Amino acid sequence: MSVMITMVGTGHVFKIFEQVAFIVKYTWPDAVLVELDERRYAALTCDSGSDRDSEDLPRLYRETAEYQDRMSKENEAATGSDMLAAIQTGRAAGADIVCIDMDAEQTMREVEEGMSSCERMRYSVSSVTDRFFGRERLKLTQSRFAADEEKYVRKMRRRFPTLVEKLIDERNEYMAERIREASEKYKNMVVVVGDAHVKGICEILEGIDVYKIRLADMMDQERMNDIKSSIWNRKAEAQEWT
Repeated sequence: MSVMITMVGTGHVFKIFEQVAFIVKYTWPDAVLVELDERRYAALTCDSGSDRDSEDLPRLYRETAEYQDRMSKENEAATGSDMLAAIQTGRAAGADIVCIDMDAEQTMREVEEGMSSCERMRYSVSSVTDRFFGRERLKLTQSRFAADEEKYVRKMRRRFPTLVEKLIDERNEYMAERIREASEKYKNMVVVVGDAHVKGICEILEGIDVYKIRLADMMDQERMNDIKSSIWNRKAEAQEWT
């Protein structure tokens, strides 16, 4: 069975709800795969049983959530609105919603346990800098990543080897396997993940054709218009084949 996969690389703190919703709606997927585990999915969608005492969560998990909430407000967005857009639009289109990420709480515990004292210190200094410079620091990070992704990741790997291994490498492997499994059941899938995961996942999925839409594309109006045109053209071609 021929499978069509559209992979959308998002940013959880950026105002891209409408862009993600458009892509999901007009791709007409039979499944939307999201970078969430079951607990985060329940918390984001306010499903029953999702309430947690924050003190039970790993310190790094809490700090990351607090940072994302602060950056989201500065960007006039809501944390996780990219994933919520994918879920709500997918549901409206009648698509199945599939969580493909590892357990975030356990992953963060493993990061905390695996960090060396030097890496922990570098991370603490970086966190203070992020808090101080806020949105400007975030914009600079995004522009550097978009300009030369490989260089940026190499630098991060040197400074924060445990973070990159646990939060990027291992999750890429896990999510790629979930996508492979889903491709045996679904013909047309939209996969919504953080932009830092797109390249790595696609490399693991070698041999599977993936149409990629990156965060930098969605944040540029002209490029987003090109994406809209491309989606319409792909839809027209697919209808011709059927």
